[in-house]
Amino acid sequence: MTSQGEALYEDLLWVHGLLRQDLATVERLAVEVAEGAAAEEVVAGVRALETTGPLWRLRASCLHYCRFVHHHHRLEDRALFPELTRTNPSLGPVVDRLQKDHRRVADLLEGVESAVEALDGEDTPAARASVSTALEALAAHLLAHLELEEESVAETLRRWEPRGA
Repeated sequence: MTSQGEALYEDLLWVHGLLRQDLATVERLAVEVAEGAAAEEVVAGVRALETTGPLWRLRASCLHYCRFVHHHHRLEDRALFPELTRTNPSLGPVVDRLQKDHRRVADLLEGVESAVEALDGEDTPAARASVSTALEALAAHLLAHLELEEESVAETLRRWEPRGA
């Protein structure tokens, strides 16, 4: 292990911890909407994530692409993953999968926002089911992604040394 690699790994776990906190809220909202919570409450819960949770916090200032998750994934795609594959070329297939996951997460985030907007416009059983399904899909996929990423890159990241070190 190197001190820089250990610090990077700890930072990764910290960011993933923030995402998991928001995903707990996402999972709770999915249950609440399925159980008949008022549309206003569900919309308010998602809007609270957009304004206070790191998952969507940067949306207002960075439009669609700079949500926290998008920013985090972009940083990984552009800076972290190339360095990991330089350090350990055998990670290439895992990095490819993680990058595909990043694109899927972006689509799932858009799906949640669209479903919530539809529910805000018309509170119907179909709109409720759409919100619940979108929230559950986001939580399930992103939690699996975080676990895969942590397990796959931990050893290489913790041994990482900056170029020229």
